[in-house]
Amino acid sequence: MNLSDLFESCDAVALADLVRRREITPTELLDEALRRVGALNPRLNAVVMQREDVARRLIAEGLPDGPLKGVPFLLKDLGAEAIDFPSNNGSRLFANTHYGQDSAIYARLKMAGLVTFGRTTSPEGGVGPTTEAAVYGGPTRNPWNPEHTPGGSSGGAAAAVASGMVPVAHGSDGGGSVRIPASSCGLFGFKATRARLPDGPYVGEGWAGMAIDGFLTRSVRDTAVLLDATHGSDLGAPYAAPPLEASFGAALGRQDKPLRIAFIPTNLTGEAIHPECRAAVEKAARLLEDLGHQVEEARLDADTSGMMVAWTKVIACGTALSVESAVRRRGRPLAEDEIENVARTAIAYARTVSGADYLEAVNKVHAYGRELARFFQRYDLLLTATLAEPPARLGRFNHLGKDYVDYRMAPGMVFAYSPFTAAFNASGQPAASLPLHWTEDGLPVGVHLAAGFGRDELLLGVCARIEDAAPWFQRRPPISYAALRS
Repeated sequence: MNLSDLFESCDAVALADLVRRREITPTELLDEALRRVGALNPRLNAVVMQREDVARRLIAEGLPDGPLKGVPFLLKDLGAEAIDFPSNNGSRLFANTHYGQDSAIYARLKMAGLVTFGRTTSPEGGVGPTTEAAVYGGPTRNPWNPEHTPGGSSGGAAAAVASGMVPVAHGSDGGGSVRIPASSCGLFGFKATRARLPDGPYVGEGWAGMAIDGFLTRSVRDTAVLLDATHGSDLGAPYAAPPLEASFGAALGRQDKPLRIAFIPTNLTGEAIHPECRAAVEKAARLLEDLGHQVEEARLDADTSGMMVAWTKVIACGTALSVESAVRRRGRPLAEDEIENVARTAIAYARTVSGADYLEAVNKVHAYGRELARFFQRYDLLLTATLAEPPARLGRFNHLGKDYVDYRMAPGMVFAYSPFTAAFNASGQPAASLPLHWTEDGLPVGVHLAAGFGRDELLLGVCARIEDAAPWFQRRPPISYAALRS
């Protein structure tokens, strides 16, 4: 089998095994990834800030003997600060920002043996379920249909993995930003329990503890290996997740059944969702029953709408902090074209939020977590759709000319489109999107599973059993390296 065939048929774990057995080299894998980016990125606009020189230097210096040694990798262009990889953070204001030290998450990824060679696109400030930031000169496109969004905020990572540029990529998730792109691009996306992965040293906590790093992968085991390589508190972390029972890798072999699983075929407040999304949930419920679990329809007795109002205040204040801190540091006023309208109006909204208002919003988020915790005393897992609709068309959620609060809360906007994922950022619970359904016109529709706080291994084990029963790895989009070769 030639290198390109291996790249298509192997996940990251299998490629690293080939490197260990000296059947392929890290340089050969990097060359293949660069070829793929060169062929596909002009159509998708997913990979930016490429540093081929850094990747080749890392290989020449000798890669750490980690579990993913030699596998080519991309960081999201938001967070994951690294000396060798400047970033834009999705914004003209932050374009080409350099860092004086590596973040804990990047240091751990580097020790895993990964060969990072660039970054992937993100919306400005990580806000929104699409990736269409002005700093990249155009939208990032979905490889399943280029007129649709690949999701956000880790949209570039999802487009790169789904199209076959790289086997895995870094993402982050503050309101669904790993799971939304996973759903939109037919991938697996896992959000771990709050504080399971390190935030430092640049951030104490992201968005009042709601944001966390993560990964876009095509196999559950790639996610497990990446999580095992990166989990654990970093120096000075304000809090820590409950300890694991064993490891994410060990969770791949779990056979937890029968579990009591609730499913909700509407949104969390009872409104109808798109028929394709409902069909995906019902199909997944039947699959879980076939796997031996007790599955029943349920309703969630929690103030999801109130939580989203509070979430909107927290993210507005976070946006204001990042922008205003940057402007103060450089010592000159903000130019009109340096940030987009959603960020500009978020800052204006944040100025109406007092310190007491902010703390009240954080308390509301925490109260919501307690409401969900009561629900999970009755159920092991909750099954919903990941999104209320199939992937949206480009333009609907861009940041141009839109008011921040309306962008979040108006009819047909973000909360209506993505009513599920942010709930589990608020509660801190582990949650995952699995690619189990496609529409008649070929768009992916993810299903969403969430578990109780700290029960990451239970959730990952169920995801592994679903992958065994309904495998998705070989399914490729029309815009992919596999399609180019066929």
